[in-house]
Parts: sequence; C-alpha cells; structure tokens
Amino acid sequence: MSGLTLHGFRYSVYVRAVRLALEERGLAYEMNEVNPFADAPALNPHPMNRVPVLDHGTFRLHETAAILTYVARAFPGPPLIPEEAAAQARMVQVQGITDAYAYWPMVRLVYSAGVFAPALGQERDGEAVARGLAMAQPVLAMLETIAAEGRVLDGAGLTLADLHLAPMIAAFTAAPEGYRALAAHPALHGWWQAMVGRRSLARTDPGLPG
Repeated sequence: MSGLTLHGFRYSVYVRAVRLALEERGLAYEMNEVNPFADAPALNPHPMNRVPVLDHGTFRLHETAAILTYVARAFPGPPLIPEEAAAQARMVQVQGITDAYAYWPMVRLVYSAGVFAPALGQERDGEAVARGLAMAQPVLAMLETIAAEGRVLDGAGLTLADLHLAPMIAAFTAAPEGYRALAAHPALHGWWQAMVGRRSLARTDPGLPG
C-alpha cells in the first residue's frame, strides 16, 4: 500500500487535480470525503477549512500546487516537471493563471451557475454564466498563447500544468457556452481534445450530484 490518504470534496476541481496526479502515477490511495461547504471545520485537516489535503504516512501537505509537486517528485514515473528552464517556468505560470484568473469565472460562475446548480434542482443563473464567460475570455487568450508556443499544454508531454488546469476546463466545458468559448481557441482546444482521451481524466470524473 502507498500509505496515501486524500482528504477532499469529490466535486472540487482542486481535489480532482490531485487525483489526476495520483492516477497518472498509478498510486492507490484512500479517499476521505470532506465537504468544506457543509461539514464542521473540525472534520477537515486543512487549517483554513479548504481542500485538498494529502497524507503520506505521517507527512501531511495542503495546497494543490505543493501536493502536485510532491506527487511528481516522491513517486516514480514519467517526469511531470520539465527540465528545461523556460518550460518549467511556463508550467508554473499556467498553474498561477489557473488559480488566480481561471477558477472564479470558469468554475464558480459558468460551471456552478450553469451546470452544478441545475443538477441540484436549482434554477440556472444565466446572468452569472454570461458574466463568467466574459471574465474567462482574457484567461482563454493567455492560455491560447502558451499552448500555441508549445512548451507546455501541447497535448503530448504531460506536466503539472495539464493536471492543474484540466479539471477547470472540464467544468467550464460542461456548459455548452463554455465549450464554444474554448473551441474558438484552436491550440487550447487541441490540447483539451488530447486530455479528454486520457484514462486518468475519465477515472477521476466525479459526475454530478443526483
């Protein structure tokens, strides 16, 4: 056994990013479901009641980028961190863009208001979806430039940039408007088509509630 326990909410895009890394490394792990939106904070090992948290034996780690780096370095497998300086910098840049600029419009607005809320039986919030789409446009443009450059997000060599970004794009494109917005960016869309074919993405799909 790997001695790995992942604490997190199954529908979290950040939890899915870690699960992708674990799947790509072929690692077995125990999943401890923690819902930071509903469970008492005392049930969550994260000091700020966030997810994910990874335990490896007695070693506990939180923050997605740190966990992804640990999984890439601590376990054998194909390299997930580029050796070349510019490619490694681009990888970190994509991770930064993902957290700072992509999460809110793509996940909290387009996906939550347009896909997740209706799955819970709530009314679709078209205004929030439209606002998220508008906010996502410069983010998609940034990512398109990076994908077209070819150092990362190239659809071939997997890096932590792919694993960090993919769950957010999966959520975003679950809304038809999100998919159309992505499809207007050919290099990024090509990258996404390659990612969709990966077994790890299928195995980590949390589905929708209900």
